[in-house]
Amino acid sequence: MVDFILLIVNMLKYFDEIFGKGLGFFIYLELIGYFVISISPMALPLAVLLSSLMTFGNLGEHFELTAIKSSGISLIRAMRPIGIFVVFLTIGAYLSNNYLVPKVNLKTFSLLYDIRMKSPALDIKEGIFYSGIPNYSIKVNEKRDDIRLKDIIIYNHAEQQGNLNVTLADSGRMETFFSESYLKLTLYNGLNYKEDRLTRGISEGPVKFSRTKFDENVIVFDLGAFQLSRTPEDQWSLTGQ
Repeated sequence: MVDFILLIVNMLKYFDEIFGKGLGFFIYLELIGYFVISISPMALPLAVLLSSLMTFGNLGEHFELTAIKSSGISLIRAMRPIGIFVVFLTIGAYLSNNYLVPKVNLKTFSLLYDIRMKSPALDIKEGIFYSGIPNYSIKVNEKRDDIRLKDIIIYNHAEQQGNLNVTLADSGRMETFFSESYLKLTLYNGLNYKEDRLTRGISEGPVKFSRTKFDENVIVFDLGAFQLSRTPEDQWSLTGQ
C-alpha cells in the first residue's frame, strides 16, 4: 500500500516527460521497477510502522497479548521472532540502501534523461500543422485512418529559407518501415511549388519559380529522433570518468 502510494506520487512528478512519447510496454515496466526500488528507503520505514500499528493494534483489541501471557509465555519469548525478523530486515535494508539503491538510481535517471531527449510520438492530427519531423511542417485536413490521408500540405524547410518549397496533394498514404525507423509518405495527384531566393529581402533580378505536377510522389522521413536511444551508464557514473 505504501509502495503503491509513493510510486503513484513519483510517477506523477514525471508524467509530462514520460507519457506521450510512444514508449513500449517493457520500457514503462522497467521504469516502474526502478521506481519501486528507488523509493524503498522511504517506503520501508513507513510500511514497517503501518504494519506494526495494525498488527499490535489487532492483538491488543482482541486481548491476544493477555491470552499469551496467561498461558505462561513471557512477553520477551513472544516477541523474539519479531526481533529476529527486524534484525534481518535491518541488515537487508542496509545492504539495499548502500549497494542496490544507488545503482538503481543511476539506471533510473539515465533512463529518464533518454526519455526526455526522445521526441514525442508521431501524432499528426486533422487540421493542425505538425512540426515534429525536423525540417518539415505537415498539415492533413482529413484522416481516414492511421494510413490514408486527404488534402495534404507540406512545407519543406530543409534550406532554412522560409516557406519557399510547398507540396500540395489530394490524398496520400503514411506507412512506417525498418522497425518504424523511417516514414514513407506516398502522395497522389498533387503539385510542388518551389521558389529560389537569391538574396535576403527583395531580389533585384527575377526569381526562379517552378511548379511540378505529379500523379504519385514518395517522400521518406527519417524518424531517428522518435527512437529511444539509451545512453551508456558509465557516462553518468564517477567511476566511469
